[in-house]
Amino acid sequence: MITFTELASAAGDPPPEPFTGRLRMAVAAYLARFKGSSRAHTESDLRCYLAWCAEHGLDPLAAQRPHLELYIRWMQEIRRFKPSTTSRRFSVAAGFYRTCVLDGLLEHSPAEHVRRPAVPAESPTLGFTHLQFEALLTAARESPNPCDFALVAMLGLLGLRIFEATSADIADLGEEHGHRVLRVCGKGGKVVQVPLPPAVGRAIDRAAGRRDRGPILLNSRGARMDRHAATRRLHRLAQVNGLRTKVHPHMLRHTFVTTMQGRGVASDATFGTSREHALPAAQHAALRRPSACRSAVRLR
Repeated sequence: MITFTELASAAGDPPPEPFTGRLRMAVAAYLARFKGSSRAHTESDLRCYLAWCAEHGLDPLAAQRPHLELYIRWMQEIRRFKPSTTSRRFSVAAGFYRTCVLDGLLEHSPAEHVRRPAVPAESPTLGFTHLQFEALLTAARESPNPCDFALVAMLGLLGLRIFEATSADIADLGEEHGHRVLRVCGKGGKVVQVPLPPAVGRAIDRAAGRRDRGPILLNSRGARMDRHAATRRLHRLAQVNGLRTKVHPHMLRHTFVTTMQGRGVASDATFGTSREHALPAAQHAALRRPSACRSAVRLR
């Protein structure tokens, strides 16, 4: 097998500095196509590829298809990324080169014919069972930190994405047609009004306390909770209940979908409520768990 050193030396001229003006302009042009959290996540994935190129002395604009093949092998064999993570990060690199072709910086994309890792059509993420979710709700309700219960309620009972929950402010609470609602800014900057069940409304009020502004969810230092802090809080709640399942925020979103279907809500309405555009991932997670679909969680 050809090593990276042999492949890089075959390119000819010595590679330029990692970030030349031409490369900076190409990166800026690609990231300008995104906004909000999508831009931040894309920038993070692209930075991974650019750092890999810099580590191996490769000019990203001079990369060839074998270089991209080696980048995938590095993610799979060295970093041990899951197929979904490898595919997502490579898709960002492929999108970067596609933009370079559109802008006339490259004649063709070196990522065009790269063999991508196979990603299962069904999401491996499963939601909690009925009893696990009840235990998590109980632990969050009894926690001395009121933001714990609000976090679990917003993710598991509203079906919010983690960035939607952590970016919600007290000022986003309102009332429409006699119902309390939460203004949520979702993917692509789309703003929707999410009705608040009484249980979730009480949890949010408890977390807000006497504050009339600022974020709903706070970390232990009194600042806005981010997704990393939220994951740590969920891990702590799981440990309190002795749950051996590796807990992460998106599991609660899957739990919301399976709970809705378990209560007899039609699939179209379920995914419309969760604002889920990629139906197969969430739907397969529900269909693989008939017992979870039959379970109904009581809203308190």
